[in-house]
Amino acid sequence: MNTPKHNLSEDEIISQMAEHYRAIIELCGEDPTREGLVKTPVRAAKAMYFATKGYRESASEVMKQAIFEYAGSKIIVVKDIEFYSLCEHHILPFFGTISIGYIPNGNMIGLSKLARVVNVFARRLQVQERLTAQVCKAVGESLAAHGVIVACKADHLCMKMRGVEKQNSSTVTLEYSGRFAENPELREEFMRMI
Repeated sequence: MNTPKHNLSEDEIISQMAEHYRAIIELCGEDPTREGLVKTPVRAAKAMYFATKGYRESASEVMKQAIFEYAGSKIIVVKDIEFYSLCEHHILPFFGTISIGYIPNGNMIGLSKLARVVNVFARRLQVQERLTAQVCKAVGESLAAHGVIVACKADHLCMKMRGVEKQNSSTVTLEYSGRFAENPELREEFMRMI
């Protein structure tokens, strides 16, 4: 969890963000006082506050709530976890799915916690490569797993609605550690499973 650089309440943060959104709307050439836009600055501020709530959460705190003993040693996979994030370069959405596999080392985690961990890191200004690596590292550290592998596939609106405007492009990232780094056959097994 990142420590805030201020001592503002949620309402104070949203109020200040709304003022900035109001100024941005005006700088775009619109009238922020017209009927359809009067409440937009506050709505946008609340949406941004929600979309960046990962800064106010801790992956390790989320995971330690549901770690259980487990004697098995096979791969556990949760695939196609949907996520939504904001590109740190353009503050435009990117979204897709993440699949997580791990080899237990005496314990396992509640399945929903893996999805929650994805949200902790996705709900920040982010790049896909770092998101994939952060999820992999957090799961590995919390579980002391024999190995973790994370595959992420995402569509980036900064590629689709601006810049090169390539509508069918998507990006795939892969991060792994432990036995997955040592054994290509385990990586291949994971890829077949997802």
